[in-house]
Amino acid sequence: MFLKRHLCFVLALLVLSACKDQKKDIKQTEVSFSKEGELTIFSTENTPKTTLDIEIADTDFDIQTGLMYRNSMQKNQGMLFVFDDEQERFFYMKNTKIPLDLVYIAANKKIVSFQENAKPFDESSLPSNVPAQFVLEINAGLVNIWNLKIGDSIQFTTK
Repeated sequence: MFLKRHLCFVLALLVLSACKDQKKDIKQTEVSFSKEGELTIFSTENTPKTTLDIEIADTDFDIQTGLMYRNSMQKNQGMLFVFDDEQERFFYMKNTKIPLDLVYIAANKKIVSFQENAKPFDESSLPSNVPAQFVLEINAGLVNIWNLKIGDSIQFTTK
């Protein structure tokens, strides 16, 4: 009986270790951009600086997921997070593969702060430091390229 139990135990270990060696490749589904609107950024003098195609994140799921699992984003694309209220916002880059600039925008649609060159996969907090109702995520470096400033404003339309 003792030998039988040990033999069964050894056999079970062999089966389990054989299964462990058979690795299955789990492929992450590629998430592609889906245009849901357009957004224009204006200077403080009301001159257009740039226009983007945007995805809208306004549900709990979309807000929690954001741009996670994306491999890239075009220069003329961004994601606009739309919240029900204006308060200090805290973002992070968990599962986000591409470096981003975050543009924090008040309820009156004026830019109030930035977090530039957020590093992929970094879970450090990226606060707005002031109340914001909208957050625009764009490719890292575009805040400087487009010369965005606090006080610039946005307008957007959705489909």
